[in-house]
Amino acid sequence: MTNRLEHFLARAEQLLERVEPLLPPADASPDWEASTAFRWRRRLGAGFLEAVPEPHAVALDALHNVTRQKALLDRNTRQFVQGLPANNALLWGARGTGKSSLVKALLHAHADAGLRLIEMDKSELVDLADVARLIRGRSERFIVFCDDLSFEGDDPGYKALKAMLDGSVSAAPENLLIYATSNRRHLVPEYMAENEEARNVDGEIHHGEAVEEKISLSERFGLWVSFHPFSQDAYLEIVQGWLQRFGIDDAPEAVREDALRFALERGSRSGRVAWQFARDWAGRRGLGE
Repeated sequence: MTNRLEHFLARAEQLLERVEPLLPPADASPDWEASTAFRWRRRLGAGFLEAVPEPHAVALDALHNVTRQKALLDRNTRQFVQGLPANNALLWGARGTGKSSLVKALLHAHADAGLRLIEMDKSELVDLADVARLIRGRSERFIVFCDDLSFEGDDPGYKALKAMLDGSVSAAPENLLIYATSNRRHLVPEYMAENEEARNVDGEIHHGEAVEEKISLSERFGLWVSFHPFSQDAYLEIVQGWLQRFGIDDAPEAVREDALRFALERGSRSGRVAWQFARDWAGRRGLGE
């Protein structure tokens, strides 16, 4: 009987060891000292904050040809960190132009002053109120970061985000801002069919209310920062900047043809493509090729 009980207990312990990592923690708040960046996670219907062990450290001066955008968002972030009025921000525009990298760089620049980042996927925005409860009253300043954000009209996170941006019965915590990136200025797509809802009443054209509702979400961000495609010269300048970061001092003329071919094959002269080319070039140089 004793052997059977010991065997049962051993099996039960093994089972618990396998199941425990799948369960959400009992406390949804993380070890705030473990990191400067956190992710919102859901397991078995419960949400919790998870510390990011090694946040992606991007230096502000590593981002080229986005001087205006850096100045706008850095000023807004400094206002926020210092407890001054600041705006939620929408970073929108061409892909690969440094929108997400700029947000990460701001965390790196201001973490010592108490800035923290919470990354949330758009599907998790329904839990924004839960995140707000966890951070309310803390001394740190939190940016909720939503990357590559866009909605269909029936996405459940749409109303939760709108309420947090514009305020509901419960005001947003004063130590929370939302920074979102998107390839589109208006976060919900508009369709040609919606124009069919326009009608003439007393000489005035009234578009469907649904169209106005879609546009209103973007307007709830107090700061819009636009990013535009890079010219060829700007792309090559970014390539050189990254090569210098990788310790490569090859002359621009030696790099130009390969860099342009690399961009042509990808159909884009973005900052992301420049970074990818620089990594490839630096790697090949390391191999002696």
